[in-house]
Amino acid sequence: MNVGWTQVALAGIWGGLVAVERKAFLQAMFSRPLVAATVMGVLLNDVPSGLFIGMLLELFHLGTANLGASLPDNDTLSATGTSAAAATMAAATGAGSTPALWSISILLFVGLGRVGQVVDRGLERYSSRLARKALASAEAGQLTRAMQQNLWGMWPHFVLFGMITAACALAGFFLGPQLERLPLPALRGLAWAYPAMASVAASIAARGSHARRAALYAGLGAGAVTLAVVVYLYLLREGV
Repeated sequence: MNVGWTQVALAGIWGGLVAVERKAFLQAMFSRPLVAATVMGVLLNDVPSGLFIGMLLELFHLGTANLGASLPDNDTLSATGTSAAAATMAAATGAGSTPALWSISILLFVGLGRVGQVVDRGLERYSSRLARKALASAEAGQLTRAMQQNLWGMWPHFVLFGMITAACALAGFFLGPQLERLPLPALRGLAWAYPAMASVAASIAARGSHARRAALYAGLGAGAVTLAVVVYLYLLREGV
């Protein structure tokens, strides 16, 4: 088995960058699951995996936000880790990106959102201490020192989340060969699991909107997503 270390490094760098963008710099929505996962797919030469995983996780996490001391699941880490693992699994198998592979990746790595939440809590305490020190330095007229302390507050996000994302990409290379041992019926079931998960994610997104007819919108959204994915799978199978 050949491990693509360049892909692992790219995954780690992008995972670290969007982690910083999510919490401390720019905050231009690059860290949203759809964008973060799609760009990961571009970097790892597997756009379909990034796009379709990002779409599902975007719907699943739609509406989450930091509210005071309440920290939601880290949707960015969930997206980058899952899409990185899917892309490297596809590269390891040589069979290309498939809905079955997306389902496996989501089932195995979607829990990274909770892992990221725990890491976020730990880093919040560290960042708060540095922020207080930077404020004290600024009040004392030490602006350069204050700027350095603020920058140091960003580095742990880049390093920790980058390492986790790189580990997911590396895991994909080891998991890929194992997928080839799965029986064909299991792979077919996993392929159809993707539109099922997408429909659930669409329902969650519509239900979380708190619209007056949220239940109706949830049903329509789930049906539309399911129909779109079924049509895509049919076209993919027919080679269109």
